[in-house]
Order: sequence, then C-alpha cells, then structure tokens
Amino acid sequence: MSHYSPDPEPERSTGLEPGGGVPPGETPPAESSMPEALPRETHNPTKGWAKGPMTVIIVVSVLIAAFFLAYALVLIL
Repeated sequence: MSHYSPDPEPERSTGLEPGGGVPPGETPPAESSMPEALPRETHNPTKGWAKGPMTVIIVVSVLIAAFFLAYALVLIL
C-alpha cells in the first residue's frame, strides 16, 4: 500500500495563487481520498435479524391492502 499526500501539487494545479490560495470565483482543487485513513475491517459478522422485520412489514402491508380491498368491495356491493 503506497502512502501519498492528499494535498494538490501547486505546480500542476490550475487556478492557485502563489502561496496556495484560490482567487475569488475559482473552484479549488478536489481533495483526494485517503484509503489508509481508517483501519482495515476484517471481521463484520451479519446480525441475522433482518428477515424478521421484513416479514412483519410484508405481513402488515398485505393485511392493510386486504382491508382496503374488502372495504372497497363492500362499498361497491
């Protein structure tokens, strides 16, 4: 993994004034990402609880849809 400076090189960046300032109306150079800023995550186990809430949401949605369908059929007939 190579380490690099996230600062732009003033010789290669357009729009920079001497000393590294940016004149009014000029867009400053973008920052680069720093992949080595955080520790590498090697263990991230799944929690395994996502199926329960999704099942509850689906069941409640189907019950609400069935209620409104039955209500519409009662109004029509």
